[in-house]
Amino acid sequence: MNGELKAGEALPSTRELAKELKVSRNTINEAYDMLIVEGYVLSRRGAPTRVAEGLNLQTKPEGLPLSGAPAAPSLSADFRTGQPDLRRFPRYLWQQILLKTFQELTSDQFGYTGPQGLPRLREEIAAWSLRSKGLTVDARDIFITAGATHALHLIADLLYREDHEILVEDPCNIGMLQVFLNKGYPVARVPVDTQGLQTEYLDGRRACAVYVTPSHQFPLGGILPAGRRAALIRFARDHDIYIVEDDYDSEFRYYGDPVAPLYTMDPGRVIYVGTFSKVLFPALRIGYAVLPRKLQSRWRNLRTHTDVQNPPFDQAALAEFLHSRKFDRHIGKMRKLYGERRQVLLSALEAYFGDTWRPWGGRRRAASGRRISGNDF
Repeated sequence: MNGELKAGEALPSTRELAKELKVSRNTINEAYDMLIVEGYVLSRRGAPTRVAEGLNLQTKPEGLPLSGAPAAPSLSADFRTGQPDLRRFPRYLWQQILLKTFQELTSDQFGYTGPQGLPRLREEIAAWSLRSKGLTVDARDIFITAGATHALHLIADLLYREDHEILVEDPCNIGMLQVFLNKGYPVARVPVDTQGLQTEYLDGRRACAVYVTPSHQFPLGGILPAGRRAALIRFARDHDIYIVEDDYDSEFRYYGDPVAPLYTMDPGRVIYVGTFSKVLFPALRIGYAVLPRKLQSRWRNLRTHTDVQNPPFDQAALAEFLHSRKFDRHIGKMRKLYGERRQVLLSALEAYFGDTWRPWGGRRRAASGRRISGNDF
């Protein structure tokens, strides 16, 4: 197929090839018979077996380099966001849980289990949301996804109306913005300041949804204050649209109580999106959306006719990880580790740059009296 054997070129006899490869001649005869049947070679009595015409698919233009992933650069420090320290993940423990929960899965769970996700995982997510964020959620309103990005793909299709725009923070997460743009949906940008989305710039004339990160605006770090949250809820009600709340990292707040999700102000108007990719490991590909009841039937239909469901195996393992509180302990360890690293960074910035920089986000006072961020910035 790649042209190494040219059209019309003779193959060695079955006897010669069997001797050269030190295999049975019957094996060579079977291989040649398959090549003849599939049309790769032509054979006539008394003549050598030859390569058929028209098989060469090698069309790579001369001079172009072969494609491939670029070599990973050598880094002395890695400041990428959304990348947990995978070296600290308890792999052996996860392996044990995977094996245990795999053995406990019923035969029915190896089939189609539906677009909503395993009931036990949804129940454990509801319990975790209550004990970690004070968020009361009915497990029946939770829908498992393959990460937050997958949830946004579904939500965009669910909420988009022709000739209407999706309102997003400016700046915002480029990956999430690209989800909407790749679908061809028009996007309107709403400016952000140190406290997050500036609600006075909202324009609902052609809006169909609003995407926000109120608990920790990405990338600037602001926490949306109560007044703006109330204004955002009123805006959504007045224009009969939904708010998409991306709560991507509320597990890692280093000072003070967790920030209450916007969802608590109006569960019927807010779609809450969470993910485990940034707190456990990205390859897990498990996130979730908490949906208002009015949207759930359409979501089920949409998910059923895209990829049907998440695999049950990691769902079952994650449910056990949550139920046993091993997830809580892992988050506690990582919060302490990340908090220490964050403090080293803040101290270094203060030491080297003095008063020429300032952080954004929830704030506290440093020993020097300067105000520094209480969350990431």
